[in-house]
Amino acid sequence: MGLDQNAYIKDENGQQESIQYWRKHNALDGWMEALWRTKGNDGSWNCKELELNAHDIEQLEAVVANDELPETHGFFYGGDSRFSEYQKEATLEFIKEANKFLAEGKKVFYSAWF
Repeated sequence: MGLDQNAYIKDENGQQESIQYWRKHNALDGWMEALWRTKGNDGSWNCKELELNAHDIEQLEAVVANDELPETHGFFYGGDSRFSEYQKEATLEFIKEANKFLAEGKKVFYSAWF
């Protein structure tokens, strides 16, 4: 059990293709949940889908580059992932891929299960 996170694209038929998978990157999940709520959502965040646009990815890149992801706690979330170089590199790789897919006109999504 724990925090499993996935970023993916979807084609016009709803078929998903994974871009990035994270395990227990709680700081990223905290940022994504805050974004989800900013976009007008409420209730349980677990297993919800968040569409990410170019502006979202730009904001995420700035936050990750400056080590400003929020401290986030949760049941089975593991230790604080804000300063994990492994998680940072994986997230920066995701940002690179997301920008590429968005430039191609594809939709990028994030979802987490905990």
